Amino acid sequence: MAEDNRRTESAPTAAEKDFSDARENLIRNIQDQQPDDEILYDLAELFKVFGDSTRIKILYSMFENELCVNDIASLLHLSQSSVSHQLRILKTSKLVKFRREGKSIFYSLDDEHVRAIISMGMEHVEE
Repeated sequence: MAEDNRRTESAPTAAEKDFSDARENLIRNIQDQQPDDEILYDLAELFKVFGDSTRIKILYSMFENELCVNDIASLLHLSQSSVSHQLRILKTSKLVKFRREGKSIFYSLDDEHVRAIISMGMEHVEE
């Protein structure tokens, strides 16, 4: 009878063991670097804020300009109360900041991080 050259269930070869060990190390390293669940939850909540096209329009309109509620309402054809509601959400998420000048309140992007997120998002969708 011809000898059967097929491998049977046996101990893994050295190469298989090395591969398995490398994968386990990779997984362990990723787990060690993974942020806490609370941080990932906060990140997911931040991205939810970007999930509304009205808020994106507001943020984009403030990309290079400081605007008041009336400016934004006029620019985007929205009611002042709708704009105020969206700005409240954006302020809570630390995406916009405001300053008071007399009776007027002017809004702008909170910092360069927000500008970078919008820029990178635009680059991604325009590719």
